[in-house]
Amino acid sequence: MKLSELIAAVDAENLKNISTHGADSGDPEVSGIYYRSDMVKPGGVFVALAGQRTDGHDFVEDALARGAVAVVVQQTLTVRTRIIEVNNTRRALAQMAAVFYGNPSEKMTLIGVTGTNGKTTTAFLLEHILDVAGFSTGVIGTVNYHYAGRTVKSGLTTPEAPDLQRLLAEMAEAGVSHVILEVSSHGVSLDRIAGCRFAAGVFTNLSQDHLDFHKDMDDYWAAKKRFFTDYLRGVGALAVINVDDKKGRELASVLEDLRRVPVGLSDAARIRASELRFDQAGNSGRLHLNGESFPFHSSMPGRFNLENILCSAGTAFAMGVSSEQIREGIETFVSVPGRLERVHNTLDRHVFVDFSHTPAALENVLLTLREIVDGRVICIFGCGGDRDRGKRPRMGEIAMRYADLVVVTSDNPRTEPPEKIIEDIVKGITGHQRIAPESLIRDLESGVFTVEADRRRAIRLGIRASKPGDAVLIAGKGHETYQIIGEGTVAFDDRLEAEQVLSWDMNDVADTVDY
Repeated sequence: MKLSELIAAVDAENLKNISTHGADSGDPEVSGIYYRSDMVKPGGVFVALAGQRTDGHDFVEDALARGAVAVVVQQTLTVRTRIIEVNNTRRALAQMAAVFYGNPSEKMTLIGVTGTNGKTTTAFLLEHILDVAGFSTGVIGTVNYHYAGRTVKSGLTTPEAPDLQRLLAEMAEAGVSHVILEVSSHGVSLDRIAGCRFAAGVFTNLSQDHLDFHKDMDDYWAAKKRFFTDYLRGVGALAVINVDDKKGRELASVLEDLRRVPVGLSDAARIRASELRFDQAGNSGRLHLNGESFPFHSSMPGRFNLENILCSAGTAFAMGVSSEQIREGIETFVSVPGRLERVHNTLDRHVFVDFSHTPAALENVLLTLREIVDGRVICIFGCGGDRDRGKRPRMGEIAMRYADLVVVTSDNPRTEPPEKIIEDIVKGITGHQRIAPESLIRDLESGVFTVEADRRRAIRLGIRASKPGDAVLIAGKGHETYQIIGEGTVAFDDRLEAEQVLSWDMNDVADTVDY
């Protein structure tokens, strides 16, 4: 592709100036688009992004040394090369990447799912329903990127624009017809999805998260809303909205020019459920699809999963999938990795691993366990380092409110000392007794908590304290198979750690001081 074709992809409001600064004025062939200078190959175009920690403009010379034929910047530079100066390099990157990879989103049905919680479960369930309906599907999101029998390890929930467009192009080449993309607030705010054409958008809910990135909840909400107001502008674009959520109702009220499909339990919802039953076997009830209705059963437990079921069913129905196929999809769907994922055992312990890393998600899961389990609820959790500190005490308070016993531990501390993160969490736990880890024994009365910064020891401790019939929730990491400590990662999987403990003789474990 010629450089001139990439430049033409940048919208007129963004493009400021084009100069050569001593380079020849020809129109070179472009071999690739890069936002990291160390990845530049000869013939590539380097786009300088201003990040939170580093600034790509500081690496322009490195990109040129590696063979870049042009650079895209939002600062005035005088280096000897072709310079495309723009107001927003992130937006230019996305627009150029879309054109470079042949505008792949225009060759498929692209569905964006956004919201604080439930994106991944909604995406996986919707994918399964579409599979049942005979479509060739793919998913791009938090757990992984997968399509046509291939799975790629997930880096970002919503990939950087060139990675996203390349992935969409590969999916189109493989014959994928429908792609479900988890759209994060970062993906919107950082223009990663610019250049994508969406056929539908799904809104699950909104609660506190990512305030390390957004200045406040208003800014966070604005990013979520902008996905619908700025990106769902195609003919017949569809907006599926959970109107049981306060922000969902607000969103529905401002999208009068879109095909709106309100879902929820209220009479305002076109897609709703009734006659509901919740137990360890999952959710059951009757699903109403704009006049049609049928009984359903889902193996996913919890009232919060009902939101995901309604969002997925509503999207599929509005896209022409039959009620019979939707019912089959719901009833044959098993689970999502790390989302209230059961760790099976023969000890009559109900052990679950869940990704719940926000106050609302943790509350939803604990309430579900309260509803479906007769025994005590033991919660093992922590909060991520270098992330929203404001949610830490809230999560401490929620854990102690709904669980009988709480073990506060580490969860991807990154560059923060784990003890400081735990200190923030504990600030939210008031009026409850803190005990030493070795005092958390099986017959302990409820209403106490302990602290164990070592996550492996914390998991052992929490399971050791359980009795037959109890539920143990290991929260925060879910599907993740690593711990981020400092700038690096170490292998760590909550599921494997729990399985190891559950393979022991619990009578011996209960008497072991070195948990």
